[in-house]
Amino acid sequence: MDIAEPLFAAHRARFAAVDALLPPAAPPAEGERLDAATADGRQVTGVLQRQRLAPGDVPMLWSAADTWQLFPYVGDTGTEGVDLLLRALRARLSAEALDDDSACVVVWPSRDAEAIRAFLDHGLVPLSAIGVRTAPPPEAVPGVLVRRAGPDDFTAALELATATFDYTGLVAAPRRDNTAELLAPSLREALAADEPAVWLAEAGGELRGVAHCAWLDAEPGSEAGELLPSGRWGYVNNVVTAPGERGGGIGRVLMAYVHRELHRGGATRTYLYYNPTNPLSSVFWHRQGYRPLWTTWEVRPAAALR
Repeated sequence: MDIAEPLFAAHRARFAAVDALLPPAAPPAEGERLDAATADGRQVTGVLQRQRLAPGDVPMLWSAADTWQLFPYVGDTGTEGVDLLLRALRARLSAEALDDDSACVVVWPSRDAEAIRAFLDHGLVPLSAIGVRTAPPPEAVPGVLVRRAGPDDFTAALELATATFDYTGLVAAPRRDNTAELLAPSLREALAADEPAVWLAEAGGELRGVAHCAWLDAEPGSEAGELLPSGRWGYVNNVVTAPGERGGGIGRVLMAYVHRELHRGGATRTYLYYNPTNPLSSVFWHRQGYRPLWTTWEVRPAAALR
């Protein structure tokens, strides 16, 4: 996508100023172009992409079936520039027949408060965030047995992983009827391989928690390199504590172990996706040393964009 170099240079500079941990801004996205101008004549540009999912696609676990994602390039225009592009997006979508399983999405640096003001004004909410942890792994915590999971743990691990969507469906993306079917392939693969890895927490002979994780190399030009600084990262994919055990320390013990194992596998930093609107995870992960880097702002259905 051809975007004026002064605008993209200002875009890169804004990201660098907002958060020093952000990687250099990625090249302009491809898609449909939306243009607007501020009151003093400065141009801002948005790129619009549409993604349609089928019922069996794994991203249906967290995504609407029909997603319109906006990539704003607003330079130093702040709230006004973001507001103008969201207005342009609303006008563009007015010509579409939008159903309930649709969404408008913007992924934006978490610390850009000027953009947040515009997102809130247009009805978007922060449904997901990439949290990063740069602290060293914690010391061992006694009391709960944590072990590496294997193929024989598939049924119990899947049941626990599926159960968490009953809760997150209340505070984030709605739970899909085929959640277990969507989770099963990647979990089965992870249990049979050295990487990614799954760890289990047990107490009293019962499974109390599961952590599905992986190692990932963020390199310039890669998908991960657009979100994270270069290097080897530990990815915390899905962490679940059994209903009735939440708040009792199981998750803390499990993650203390997992952070050490990810560090031992070469990861000096770790990252994950969590829901800022989830009253459990938003507190838990901050206490584990994570802080938001990117936030996904979303409005469902797409027609609800103000």
